[in-house]
Amino acid sequence: MGWLRALKVTARTGMTVERTRLEPLVALRATLGLAIVIGGSLALLGPGAAASSAFGAFMAAIATFQQSWRPRPVLALASGLTLAVSTFVGYLVGSSHTVLFLALLAVWTFAAGMTWAAGPTAGIIASGNVAIVLVTVTLPTSVPQAAGHAAMIAVGGVVQALLIVVFPVRRWGAQRDALADALAAEADYARRLREDPVAPFDPEPLMRARAAATVTPRQARRRPVELHGARGLAERIRPVLASLADPAVGADAEGPGRERVRELLAAAGAVLDSAAHAIRHGEAVVLPAPSLAILKSPDTADLLTGAPLRAARRLAALLDDVLETAQPGSGRTADPGESMLRPTLPRLAPLVLKAVRAELRPGSPVLRHALRLTAVACAGLAIGRALPLGHAYWAPMASVMVMRPDFSQTYSRAVARFCGTLAGVAVATGIVQLVHPGTYLSGFLAVVSAGLMYVLMRTGYAVAQLFVSAYVVFLLGMGGVGWDQTVPDRVALTLVGGLLAMIGYAVYPAWETPRLRTRLADWIAADGRYAAAVLSQYADPAGARRSDVREALLAARDARVAWQDALDRAAGEPVRHRGLSRAAADDAGDALAALGRHAMLLEAHFPDRAHDPVPGAAALAHALRTATEAGAKEVREWRVPCWDGVRTVLAEWDAPRPGVLRGAAEQLLESLDEVSEALRP
Repeated sequence: MGWLRALKVTARTGMTVERTRLEPLVALRATLGLAIVIGGSLALLGPGAAASSAFGAFMAAIATFQQSWRPRPVLALASGLTLAVSTFVGYLVGSSHTVLFLALLAVWTFAAGMTWAAGPTAGIIASGNVAIVLVTVTLPTSVPQAAGHAAMIAVGGVVQALLIVVFPVRRWGAQRDALADALAAEADYARRLREDPVAPFDPEPLMRARAAATVTPRQARRRPVELHGARGLAERIRPVLASLADPAVGADAEGPGRERVRELLAAAGAVLDSAAHAIRHGEAVVLPAPSLAILKSPDTADLLTGAPLRAARRLAALLDDVLETAQPGSGRTADPGESMLRPTLPRLAPLVLKAVRAELRPGSPVLRHALRLTAVACAGLAIGRALPLGHAYWAPMASVMVMRPDFSQTYSRAVARFCGTLAGVAVATGIVQLVHPGTYLSGFLAVVSAGLMYVLMRTGYAVAQLFVSAYVVFLLGMGGVGWDQTVPDRVALTLVGGLLAMIGYAVYPAWETPRLRTRLADWIAADGRYAAAVLSQYADPAGARRSDVREALLAARDARVAWQDALDRAAGEPVRHRGLSRAAADDAGDALAALGRHAMLLEAHFPDRAHDPVPGAAALAHALRTATEAGAKEVREWRVPCWDGVRTVLAEWDAPRPGVLRGAAEQLLESLDEVSEALRP
């Protein structure tokens, strides 16, 4: 799309208010922490210390709302302590010399930009650290005062962490939701398979559940039993559902067998929904008796034979395991040795440094973001100081808080921040003009504004900024700063900062569109490795490692999600990829999804360890792995991939292979041909 349309789309996105599930109790707890910090600081130390501690408590609470599987107290402490360090270092350097402060700002901003290599939560916390560096030099007047301000900011983070420990709200709630969503997605998939035997399945809920199930050693010892094991069962249920429904390897497309398959799929959906509800709410599973009767019915053996019957029995056994695992209150906890372990924060530091070093290369979107962020922040501070306005730091702060590594988020957040700021300061100014609040009433209004922001934060960035702007007006009013000294400056400098962020991205972009072929090639190679790993199980049932299939499947899922994310980001960019149209990209993606599905069907019918090697499976696995690696290289080089190696192996088969191998192999080749057809000029 062109620039004008891209700007319209991003502006509309930035101003969108989403309907989402709110968390009022969590917001109330965060607001209580902020109120305790502001009230205590006002009573004991005065407005200046209250403003400092408020910043720490405010940002620490925001950190706990981010999409992270880390314990919430850890996020609050990490935010508060890093803000305290940034405050003290910022004053030590900023109070001595302007040039040194600019150098510190450049270093801090570049480090914050590179922190996005460790994930969005780390990047958002790091952005808050840049903001406090900008604000720091305006608060204290001596080194002891700077240390005091830093200590108060740290106290704000500690208070928020303690409140989370003392007043837990829906303990393990995020992990429960992730696992329940995965089971609910499986249930929906089972119901869709009744009408469409080759219906697609989005693996994102399973990937999210896997991320949620990766815990620290301490969490593994405390995790409820119903959160341990059900995710692995859901992973194994999916291929069984697909193999039961697909006429190529399951029951006939019509007839009594197909009707029984539809009944089994409906029953599986009902059982999975019951397990999902129980896990989400920590309740006992309410078993749907008619569904269980269908799954246990002896008539199934009369209506189904062979592979469909084995799939039906396997499905019933797996659902029994899901129901048993989903029952709470058994007293069993996870063995840390059996869990997928997440490193603790001290052990995470080397991994973060490794991720950052990996992004220090030409063409890295994260490196481009860090350089762009650094240049815009320094330019914003210089422009802010050159303008005849106070609070020059608001311009670079606005830039830092809206800039993201991709185009759409940066532009939509810039628009949302300015509009939200304009509305927020207008509302807050009207209240100030009508009420003329004193110190304590201003503090109370600031806490109320922050509480409303916590409640509505996930409805949209513009809504959040409305209440953040009101919060800032009341917080500064608490310290005796009049609205007429802050509102015009804040609005003008927020506009400057947003425009600088947008100009910075336009001048030094990191477009996703030109990288689409690389993302597609990565998915081709990953899908090929997964299919080859599955075929290797047929080639050597006794010696092949099942873990190789699992690792290849996870890599294929990661490549698929990376491709889809890239495609979504590219759709909003004002650039065209001349070698890959949107239609071609969609067709190639559908073909690769089908390729993965065919491999999954083969996975559902693995031979036993004692089974003899299937003739031709080893040659086909080797040909498939070699062809997809070569095909990925051809896609990167803007050529149409060729699959002659796989075609030759199939042509040499002079008789049908046993089981489902022959049909699945032909389907794999058909999917590869569809990829080539989609990429053909």
